[in-house]
Amino acid sequence: MSAKPLTLPARVKALTVPLPAGKHIRPDLDDDEPAVLWLSKTAPPPGLWQELRAAHAATGLWPLLLTPLGHDASRPWVEGELLPGEMSDPAGHDPDGLLAAWWAHHAAGHGAWPGLAPGRGGTAADADAAADREAAALLASRRPWRLGLVAAGRGADAPTVAGWDGPANHTGDTAHISAVLRSWEDRFGARVVGLGFAELFLSVGAPPATPDEAAAIAAEHFAFCPDNVTGDRRLEDYAKSLVDTPAWHFWWD
Repeated sequence: MSAKPLTLPARVKALTVPLPAGKHIRPDLDDDEPAVLWLSKTAPPPGLWQELRAAHAATGLWPLLLTPLGHDASRPWVEGELLPGEMSDPAGHDPDGLLAAWWAHHAAGHGAWPGLAPGRGGTAADADAAADREAAALLASRRPWRLGLVAAGRGADAPTVAGWDGPANHTGDTAHISAVLRSWEDRFGARVVGLGFAELFLSVGAPPATPDEAAAIAAEHFAFCPDNVTGDRRLEDYAKSLVDTPAWHFWWD
């Protein structure tokens, strides 16, 4: 008989990396539900996110930098506004099919779905270094951050495992988001670094290097998060902003 996987509290307890003060968060703060997130009380010290990221293969804990909704410091993380039971398995979804369906719904006037952009290569070391730099940059910003830990096999799955529903106005199943993130991990060395109430912060180890490469990726971004290209901003201009940019930020209205 195989051993049961360790719970989040057990994984956190087994950590040899010292953590700041924090607590486990259950969905809707329901004591009958298992904890899906460990949350620090304050911002993590410099270097801790990077140390936890490097230890992920051994601990099974993916670190997240978490920022709240505007001036409401308790939402969604402290209040446990998390819905893991409503999410499916990211492995059950095809990223190309998801993006094609979203493109057909949101990209009228932009032609047929162009398909997935070719991968950019890069190494795991490139991806890790980009993630560490982005974490440092986020912590250096003026926004309030806390450290979160999620028991996820890969960073792409962490939003789903935690039950984050930031993209609820785009898709009610965050596993759809994680399925695309898995593909971006593999093709572009993307890593999930942070989450907000309805924001996603990624590092990119192998960003597009040319306008043509960026245009193909911009189409994926538009399908994934139409709110990134709103108002007078053209998709072509958005694509230009992606060239050699080692971080992607998404916001759903």
